[in-house]
Amino acid sequence: MKKFGRNTWASMMVLLFGLVLFYVGTDGFHAFTAEAARVERLKEEKPKFPEVTLEDSEGRAYPVSEFKGKYVFITFLYTSCGTVCPELEMNMGEVYKQLPERFIGKDIVFLSISFDAERDTPERLDKYKNMFESDGETWRMARIEDEAELDSLLKEFGVIVIPDGEGNFAHNSAFYLVDRNGNLADVMDYKQPGEAARKVTSILEEGEQR
Repeated sequence: MKKFGRNTWASMMVLLFGLVLFYVGTDGFHAFTAEAARVERLKEEKPKFPEVTLEDSEGRAYPVSEFKGKYVFITFLYTSCGTVCPELEMNMGEVYKQLPERFIGKDIVFLSISFDAERDTPERLDKYKNMFESDGETWRMARIEDEAELDSLLKEFGVIVIPDGEGNFAHNSAFYLVDRNGNLADVMDYKQPGEAARKVTSILEEGEQR
């Protein structure tokens, strides 16, 4: 049997120690980036959707409790975004289309929330929703005018929004699913709308069988 020298053993111990640190620091190898770690933490903590007042593209204002008893499929955006937001909303539309129609509006609603309340007025949101065939009812686009309420929601759901001083924002993007009791149930990859649709359909069908 081959014997290892002192230097080899030392190297192996350093490697093992490094792997242990990496395992702990990445939640068991699941989170390889800061964003992935944030998502893993959100899934574990399942934060409550804070009390906020939404104003939608129809000019209607209401509390988030408007959706109590239903799942809410959520994205965060701003309409002036020329990069990720159009893809985000287009893929959200794909999830919407792929869900069984019997669940839409009855068991689940879709909600796109703008974090650019100053510019994204109801009129602007109304025009934007038409680009993605949002009906304004079972899939609503809304803003949160109260800055403190908006900040509270973004913080709870781990949404990072950084203004560049020129009217644009750097921000992370995902699909967020809130359960019937107002708690975050899941965070999904917005680039995988088919997978998200299958997951949400499975959740809704399980609830149907209870």
